[in-house]
Amino acid sequence: MKFTKLAIFATLLTMASTTFAATQAANATSVAPTMTVSATIQKAVSLTLSTGATGGVSHCAVAAGGNPPDYTMNFGTVDALGINAGNCNKFNPATPGTSDAVYWSDYQLLPVYTSHQTFGSTTVTAQVTTDFGAPHNIFIVRDSANSSTVPASAASMTAMGTGSADTIGAAGVVSGTALTRFIGVEVKPTNGATVLQGAQTATVTFTLTVQ
Repeated sequence: MKFTKLAIFATLLTMASTTFAATQAANATSVAPTMTVSATIQKAVSLTLSTGATGGVSHCAVAAGGNPPDYTMNFGTVDALGINAGNCNKFNPATPGTSDAVYWSDYQLLPVYTSHQTFGSTTVTAQVTTDFGAPHNIFIVRDSANSSTVPASAASMTAMGTGSADTIGAAGVVSGTALTRFIGVEVKPTNGATVLQGAQTATVTFTLTVQ
């Protein structure tokens, strides 16, 4: 009886040794090994700019820059009387020599964000982070409405913020949906030893904040 119990115990040990690992088995028709797959998920954000596509207006090209800048836009030759056509669109001064001329274009922003748990208050802002040389007779303007509606006149444009950022995409910006906006330069009919002439540049920083 004792010998029989030992024999059964030995048989059970043998069975356990041949089926314990899931990668192999004796006297069996299948095995089922498992593997744990790991990955570290990170949130991601992207904001890209491109040339506008609004019907009925001319588009100043948004071109890839040298990082920095990431992008460039050239309004061409401009003047406060609106004599030069510029590269895109313009609003001539209402009163030449008194009112400003505005050269402007549409452009597109594409915000994309992934794996964010909170995103309903997402915004896009714009700010002049490097202004034209001071004092200056030219400044960056944007469409006051912050919409895809084509500005009707120079009065539809407002100076872009320099000390703080302007919200150009209100809370609720949707990932993967392009925003059409308008940007330009306004030239003042100023005279004097300190006015700017020739080629000038300023830098606008666009910020996507997912929140």
